[in-house]
Amino acid sequence: MRDARLERLERATAGIEAPFALIDLDALWANAADMERRAGGKPIRLASKSLRCRALQERVLERPGFRGTLAFTLPEALWLAAQGAQDLLVAYPTADAHALRRLAGGAPVTVMIDSVEQLELIERAVGSSRSAAIRVCIDVDAGWWIFGGRVRVGVKRSPLHSREQVLALARAVIARDGFELVGLMAYEAQIAGLGDAPVGRPLRAAMIRAIQARSGRELAVRRSAIVAAVRELADAAGTPLALVNGGGSGSLERTAAEPAVSELTAGSGLYGPTLFDAYRSFAPRPAAMFALPVVRRPARGVVTALGGGYPASGPADGARLARPYLPPGLRLDGQEGGGEVQTPLLGAAADGMAVGDRVYMRHAKAGELCERFACVHLLEGERVVEQVPTYRGEGQCFL
Repeated sequence: MRDARLERLERATAGIEAPFALIDLDALWANAADMERRAGGKPIRLASKSLRCRALQERVLERPGFRGTLAFTLPEALWLAAQGAQDLLVAYPTADAHALRRLAGGAPVTVMIDSVEQLELIERAVGSSRSAAIRVCIDVDAGWWIFGGRVRVGVKRSPLHSREQVLALARAVIARDGFELVGLMAYEAQIAGLGDAPVGRPLRAAMIRAIQARSGRELAVRRSAIVAAVRELADAAGTPLALVNGGGSGSLERTAAEPAVSELTAGSGLYGPTLFDAYRSFAPRPAAMFALPVVRRPARGVVTALGGGYPASGPADGARLARPYLPPGLRLDGQEGGGEVQTPLLGAAADGMAVGDRVYMRHAKAGELCERFACVHLLEGERVVEQVPTYRGEGQCFL
């Protein structure tokens, strides 16, 4: 018996030639509603790199639970601002002098810093050309330091860990002409970005949960102290903080519970990629997928699809590979994985497939899939209702 999910996709996309990318809007809006519920009333800043499709970003931001955009790079933020986007925060520090000179013209963009060196770089880049103060947000390390800092759990981001370190940079921003301190950010990657239920690895799961619980408690206390100190400093200088950002799709409810945090960031949970299959706290519906055509049947129990080698960023392991989704009963070949030119798929379901049939795949992460396609087809109910361009389809190539 054919899978009902597959039948729906096949009916809706019958006139589309594979390979193609597909966004199931029914699943995406269900995921958005669940994220809003988990955020507990706090606004979610949309992580643009997780969608990389301006049409979808604009529609998500029309929802009352989402407000503002967290862009990946300054050039991306400036491009979005030129298209009419407002309230743009750049997630990572920039060394792009050309983009900084464009920013000095007064675009509604806040840049990220974590050192005086970055302030000096900005000053050199813009010189006297700025028409308004450059808005900056300070990135705070959200990792968990144990054994006196000899062991650090978390990603290698900001060097600012303590209250004193953050205060020192905040004072430097306030003391400099031409800058405005807007907010603080602390992304707890070891909680939001790490699944706590890896399949078939119960001991690792227990260890991850213990680390996340301890790390979460430590961060809540430290973040509260940092925010209180910087807020007092900013208020005294007459430039009150506009935002305190934290969290991610994997930690919305945990971060939302902290009074010090004013807004959250999320985006990946909208698409529901395979890395979220390893989370206990939520289970997003698969909303983003891509279809590959079967072009070979090299042996019994094997079909070969054209292309499909779209690994996600991160450690080079199997968890970063795109996985067959529909029809059920297919798996990657452990020797070949997903290939640039072909992807062999093994399993009993292969014997029921013919050359020309489609295999629907899910990417391991969210927006990186859009770098492979110029457009995405939007599925609603039983039919594809629209085709919209990705960043790539609009001629943009950001990091």
